[in-house]
Amino acid sequence: MIRPTALLIVATVLGMAATGAARADGAGSAAFTRGDYNSAARLLLPQAERGNARAQAMVGFMYATGQGLPQSYDAAGYWYRLAAERGDTTAQYLLGLAYDKGQGVPQDDVAAYKWLNLAAAHAPKRTRENFAKLRNAVASKMSRGQIAAGQWHALRWPEESPF
Repeated sequence: MIRPTALLIVATVLGMAATGAARADGAGSAAFTRGDYNSAARLLLPQAERGNARAQAMVGFMYATGQGLPQSYDAAGYWYRLAAERGDTTAQYLLGLAYDKGQGVPQDDVAAYKWLNLAAAHAPKRTRENFAKLRNAVASKMSRGQIAAGQWHALRWPEESPF
């Protein structure tokens, strides 16, 4: 289960990102920011299906939390991966958390480290420190070899990405 503090960070980050993305995503992001998740899901799902990474991250979050969509870690992991591979830092962070806990994806410390490292490296300044703290928490339970593997995969991204 995602810790309450991590969930609060995620909700705050998504809210800030949705505010900035409201112009691009329109009413779906605005509904998400207001907490009207049923409307947000109805409006964001078509955008997510068309490849909008911000909408994909928000849809993944709604699946993970069961807000506006049925709770499903598998569906959340699917949407997080699509958005993360397109470079969405919030989705990279959320996918890293999912790999850390094995929620919707296999538990994998190296993959968790990779995605959290990418999120920390590319995040806006206001969220970078929080992303780095979670990456470092994952690293604290890894061997040096695992950390090196996570760094190697992060350095090879996006060449490893199908997009």
